[in-house]
Amino acid sequence: MSIPSTSIEDLLLTADRLIAGHRLGATPAGRHRGASLALRTALEIAVDRTLNAAVPGLAGTTTRAKLLCLHCYTAAETARRSKAVWSHLCLGCHYHQYEIGPTHDQVRAWRAEVGELVRVLAP
Repeated sequence: MSIPSTSIEDLLLTADRLIAGHRLGATPAGRHRGASLALRTALEIAVDRTLNAAVPGLAGTTTRAKLLCLHCYTAAETARRSKAVWSHLCLGCHYHQYEIGPTHDQVRAWRAEVGELVRVLAP
């Protein structure tokens, strides 16, 4: 399995910068969506690393399927939290004209949750 060269720490730092408003050319909604994407990617890499250490060969599997497998290799609560925040982040990443994007407080809460999950999932 090929792990992306971007590190989880870089992605979390990018999310932190976007949440803090360090990208002056972007709208708040754009920064929140960008932070959501960085957080989702960081969580996906952490899940990939955890599963790859336990069961190599899941690289071609969807993230949704990997999250279902995760409960076999981590605590049930960790797997549940990972699936829940990943689902929220997926919604937060996508633009729909008829929906309001994620709020600053939502993205900050997701950042805290992903940071904790990344720590727990570290092999």
